[in-house]
Amino acid sequence: MALRAVVFDLDYTLAVPARDRETLLREAAAAADAPELSRNAYLDAHRRNLTGETREPIFRELLAEHDTDADPADLAAEYRRTIAAALEPVSGAAGLVRDLRERYRVGLLTNGPVRAQRDKLATLGWEDLFDAVVISGDLPAGKPDRRAFEAALGALDVAPAEAAYVGDEVEADVGGASDAGLAVVQVVWPDGPDPDPRADAHVDRAELAAALPGVLDGF
Repeated sequence: MALRAVVFDLDYTLAVPARDRETLLREAAAAADAPELSRNAYLDAHRRNLTGETREPIFRELLAEHDTDADPADLAAEYRRTIAAALEPVSGAAGLVRDLRERYRVGLLTNGPVRAQRDKLATLGWEDLFDAVVISGDLPAGKPDRRAFEAALGALDVAPAEAAYVGDEVEADVGGASDAGLAVVQVVWPDGPDPDPRADAHVDRAELAAALPGVLDGF
């Protein structure tokens, strides 16, 4: 089948924080009078809490390991504000999406709580950039679960063989999209995840806007 749709990941694919996430987590914890939290522990808790409205369940789980009166809801709000304020688009990302929409249906499939991911889109000015936005917080399961990709395909009204997925994470993006039957473009960058052989193509994030249209032409 001919390619009819392109689905993007958000974080570290189309947008990146200006400072590292460990620093942002530490700043948010300090602002919420919470103890310093491990970034690795946060990531583990995040993977167990891919659905829902906010990050509050993530921080409730993390704070339970500490003797603290910090409020998980306050910490979730501080982290959401800290992340949104630090977020920057990848060079040419918005123009890339607009250009692709002249040829394809273009969607976004992103893991995370609804409020956090919507805040990122608002900060970037991208609320109307895509034909469809699917956030794992609204779903029964997030990436790499097949149901997440099926939700994005359904929102764009295309079959798996008619779509390509563009993302950076090895299991959530490359593995999940491949298992769901989509073509996969892995976004790579220095010190990022290694190129995965399950991807149909690899594109350096710094060259994404220039290189991706040609890669998609080859599918």
